Amino acid sequence: MITAHTSARSRIPLLDADPDLGLGLSGERKAAAASLIVDIDRHWPGPWRRSYDPDEANGGIGLLLVEGVMIRRLSVADTVSAELVGSGDVVRPSRSIAGEFLLPVHARWSVLSAARVAVLDAQVAADLATWPEIVGALLDRLAERAERIAITQAIGQLTGVDRRLLALFRHLAERWGRVQTNGVLIPLALTHRLLGQLVGAQRPTVTAALTMLAERHALVRTRDGSWLLPVASECATLSRPRAGWASRHAS
Repeated sequence: MITAHTSARSRIPLLDADPDLGLGLSGERKAAAASLIVDIDRHWPGPWRRSYDPDEANGGIGLLLVEGVMIRRLSVADTVSAELVGSGDVVRPSRSIAGEFLLPVHARWSVLSAARVAVLDAQVAADLATWPEIVGALLDRLAERAERIAITQAIGQLTGVDRRLLALFRHLAERWGRVQTNGVLIPLALTHRLLGQLVGAQRPTVTAALTMLAERHALVRTRDGSWLLPVASECATLSRPRAGWASRHAS
């Protein structure tokens, strides 16, 4: 098993790591915000192994994902769901949600593609008191992440796993898609098992649904593991449940 590890830490201005956080700042204030320095760590694909607990420190905010993709998996009883987290998201991977008496939940984090994270520790949180515009931008990021979770939850309620998968990839394309002449490429190496955890289905059902989507040329997996929404798939509808296969394979 590949285990995620962390390279040497570097220090750079926060707005160099994520320039969009400074969009609400005037020219002078943006220049002055160069004094906001954060630690940057790199994590490689595999289970996330924390080397620090910034979000457990008194007053710390957590981690700002600057580059890469991480996966949060939540286990409830014998069921696992997943969330994809990407650049711009604020996360607190080391915060445990286990130990609830009525509904035990276990969280696991892993790195899907090489990631760089900015450590928003207690010192950074204190420094941000001078920059409410940046704090507001970080709160917007949290709200956007909550909205994406709600959309993914709604996708999981669609009838038919093929419709769920097509809706999921359209949702992912909004954020990660790259427009090409033959469609929209989603450069995420998502396994069938992970896709099942994202849409609420078992891996064999996902495999069958992907086969059908490929036969319809609605979704194609490329040689490097990425996914392509062909131009023709834009004409496909999500609003009309199909009798037969969809009802037999709904999960």
